[in-house]
Amino acid sequence: MPVTASTVRAVLGWSPGPGVPDVDASALLLTGSGRVRSDDDFVFYNQPRHASGAVRHLGKQAGADSLDVDLNGLGPDIERVALCASADGGTFGQVPGLHLRLFDAASGTELARFDMEAGAETAYVSGELYRRAGGWKFRAVGQGYADGPAGLATDFGISVDEERPSPGPAAPHRAPVRPPAPAGREEPSIRLTKGEESLPVDMRKRLSLRKQQIAVSLTKHGLPRLTARVILVLDASGSMGGLYTRGTMAGVTERMAAVAAQLDDDGEMQAWTFASNPARLPDLVVGELPEWLALHVRVGQVGLFGRKKPPRGLRPGQVDMRAVGIQNEEQKVIAEVRAFVRDHPVPDPTLVLFFSDGGVYRNDEIERELRAAVEEPVFWQFIGLGRSQYGVLERFDTLPGRRVDNVGFFAADDIERVPDAELYDRLLSEFPSWLRTVRQLGILR
Repeated sequence: MPVTASTVRAVLGWSPGPGVPDVDASALLLTGSGRVRSDDDFVFYNQPRHASGAVRHLGKQAGADSLDVDLNGLGPDIERVALCASADGGTFGQVPGLHLRLFDAASGTELARFDMEAGAETAYVSGELYRRAGGWKFRAVGQGYADGPAGLATDFGISVDEERPSPGPAAPHRAPVRPPAPAGREEPSIRLTKGEESLPVDMRKRLSLRKQQIAVSLTKHGLPRLTARVILVLDASGSMGGLYTRGTMAGVTERMAAVAAQLDDDGEMQAWTFASNPARLPDLVVGELPEWLALHVRVGQVGLFGRKKPPRGLRPGQVDMRAVGIQNEEQKVIAEVRAFVRDHPVPDPTLVLFFSDGGVYRNDEIERELRAAVEEPVFWQFIGLGRSQYGVLERFDTLPGRRVDNVGFFAADDIERVPDAELYDRLLSEFPSWLRTVRQLGILR
């Protein structure tokens, strides 16, 4: 959400009582690399004021610990302020009523509230303030650390004097913790997808870990056994060339294949690419993922001239990218995906994962398509990769006059640096609330 206040107060709250661990709030000032410049960029009870004066730890009261952040006072090299917490004498799973509230420090107006659940974590990132297009935004995170405050500090570049316990040879350095399911709550199930046993060993391991992380994200939202059709849309406009040639989009597609493998009961994912015109790609079958990535995640023969010449060396099923073109016409592929969903109804919701690097200029046409799709059982999750000019894709969340908010947006401009757990949390953060609404309204039964 956008933050227009110049100074905000972040209040970490919980319900104190016997057996509840002692909780402390802290803040990390991070550069564009996602790390601190030095230990001085860590603000907490033993270092309560940043040298710039822009971030201050205000001290603890019963069931609350607060930080003030003067957004205008942060230096230009500070891109994010991570709002963190640690639990002493227990885990966050023993902390009832854990939540974060964000206020306009001048007026006292509450801007946001984020309620959190946790398990075995002893360190936590509850949310973050970050720069976007010359302004500031707030994002809820809710990610814990299995290896405690030392793991959190080390990940963000803080030096740690004490020896950290070894997580064991099989455990990753940083891993999401699956909290124990409260009484009456279903444990998440990990789907085994036909053909995944034939994948290369490294790819199969990545797929398995990612499915677990997706299940954890859904469990946080009370949807441990969700089934959904997943559709992938990949921008292939001219400005995307570098992301394809560097392998970024192949990596993105592999990560999205895990979403289909976990959510879709047949483990397949429909896919489109688009620029001036949309083109449907062959369905992505998880067991054929390496071949699919090699054949279909590509820019290919893109150019302004020679489109009438015969294609050079196209394999069966490959799209002649000259017919796709190079401009941004998002509304065309949105209309084509909508038509596919209407012509191929399923009892489950449809989740569209739509990647764009910006340069959006058909704002009115796109808005008309998305408004017309409000009464359809489809949630459109847009992911920005280009740092700017997302137009109506970014603004749609705030547009009035809709019965259902059927669109989500977030920017992940350095998506290769975003850990899987964080990426899936952000991908799935708005989908569950949309799903509950459309079921209540009878759009989806």
